[in-house]
Amino acid sequence: MVSFEEASELAKNFSKKPSDSEFLEFYGLFKQATVGDVNIDKPGVLDLKKKAMYEAWSSHKGLSKDAAKEAYIKVYQKYAPKYA
Repeated sequence: MVSFEEASELAKNFSKKPSDSEFLEFYGLFKQATVGDVNIDKPGVLDLKKKAMYEAWSSHKGLSKDAAKEAYIKVYQKYAPKYA
């Protein structure tokens, strides 16, 4: 099984770009695993990209860093065959 660090490095180097929703799945779990609960102000309604990223991270509020790392690895394993 790959570690969180390995999975995050491998995901950065996918040969194809994941869809926006798949990217947000990775992003939210990565931020929760490395920072913890969201600690920034919610972006304005007109900044759609930053708002989507904020919401992806915020959706994991309360999840421990270790649980987020495990979930990230599972997401990596789910998408690796498609994008590696």
